[in-house]
Amino acid sequence: MNEFIDMFSNSDPSSVATSVKLLLLLTVLSLAPGILILMTSFTRIVIVLSFVRTSLATQQMPPNQVLIGLALFLTFFIMAPTFSEIYEEALQPLFDEEITLDEAYDQASIPIKDFMAQHTRQKDLALFMNYAEMDRPETVQDIPLTTLVPAFAISELKTAFQMGFMIFVPFLIIDMAVASVLMSMGMMMLPPVMISLPFKILLFVLVDGWYLITHSLLEGF
Repeated sequence: MNEFIDMFSNSDPSSVATSVKLLLLLTVLSLAPGILILMTSFTRIVIVLSFVRTSLATQQMPPNQVLIGLALFLTFFIMAPTFSEIYEEALQPLFDEEITLDEAYDQASIPIKDFMAQHTRQKDLALFMNYAEMDRPETVQDIPLTTLVPAFAISELKTAFQMGFMIFVPFLIIDMAVASVLMSMGMMMLPPVMISLPFKILLFVLVDGWYLITHSLLEGF
C-alpha cells in the first residue's frame, strides 16, 4: 500500500508517467459500461434480440445471459476495426510515450466519432446542437462527444424499435389467426398464446430466424 502511495507522491518523471497511465486505465475501466452501451453497436443489438424473445413469448428462453453474451460478441465483431484503429493510433503511441495524453484522447476520438456519425440521423444530431446553440460544424471531428453520443443513442433506439416492429408482425399474425380459430370453436377460455407458441417457434426455426436476425444486424452496420 505504501509503495502505491509513494508512486503517486514521487516526483520522478518515469514514476509520474506510470501514475498517469494507471489513472487513465482506471478511468477507462470505470467508464467502460457507458462507453460500451452508448458508443457502440451494443444498444441496437441487445434491444433487437430482446424483441425477438418477446415476440416469440418464450418468457426467459433464451436466458438473459445468452442474449447479453451474444450481443457482446457481436458488438466486438462489429467494432473490431474501430477498436484496432484506436489502439494503433492512440493507445500504442501513448504507451510508447510518443504522444501526450491529450493527443491520445484526440486520436482515439477520431474513429469512434466516424463510426457514430455514420449511424446518427441528422435530425437527432440537430436536436442537441440547436439546444446547445452550436454553430454548424465543418467536419464530424468538430462535433463534441457530449453532443454526438446522445444523438447516436436515440438514433440507435429508433432503429432498434423499427427492427423490433418488423419482427413482431409475423408472430402477431399467428396469434391473431390462432385466437380467431379458438373463438370460432367456442374455446374462449383457452389462452391463444399456449396454442400459438409451438407454431411461432416452428416458423422461426423453418426460416432460420437467428441467421436472418444476425444477418440484418451485421448488414445494418
